[in-house]
Amino acid sequence: MKKVLFTVALILGLSQVNAQNYNNALGVVVDLGDGATLVGPQYKHSFDGKNAGNLQVMFGDNITVLGADYTYNQAFSGTNGLGWYVGVGPQLSFVDYGNDYHGDSDKTYFAIRPQVGLEYKIPSAPLALHFDWKPWWNLTNDSNFEAGRFSLGFKYVFN
Repeated sequence: MKKVLFTVALILGLSQVNAQNYNNALGVVVDLGDGATLVGPQYKHSFDGKNAGNLQVMFGDNITVLGADYTYNQAFSGTNGLGWYVGVGPQLSFVDYGNDYHGDSDKTYFAIRPQVGLEYKIPSAPLALHFDWKPWWNLTNDSNFEAGRFSLGFKYVFN
């Protein structure tokens, strides 16, 4: 635990004020780990360089997921385009089990998705990449917590 706290303190100490040097980004997100792999479009809007909103629609086998996240973003001091972020947001999952699953044909799940990750905006191109740890805390239909979830994102950056 001490190592985790030291790492967080180090990251916070190395950050600078303006985290993002773009206002909007549109791309593809891949959500993977324990369970189904999901893929879909993602939109990110920076409100002021530090605070951002993300929207995504992801698709997998018999599942559609709608998500919205708030993230707090900071750049690493002395780097050109590399930053970190933390955030959280709600998510709705629509699952079609077919008629073979306990008599139910479909279910809707509500989840909270905390996240912590890294983002790199390529300085010489309008492209950004991210990787984060994004656990899945399902609050409905037999609530469960899946710690082993991650996302990768590839975005085109524009203002």
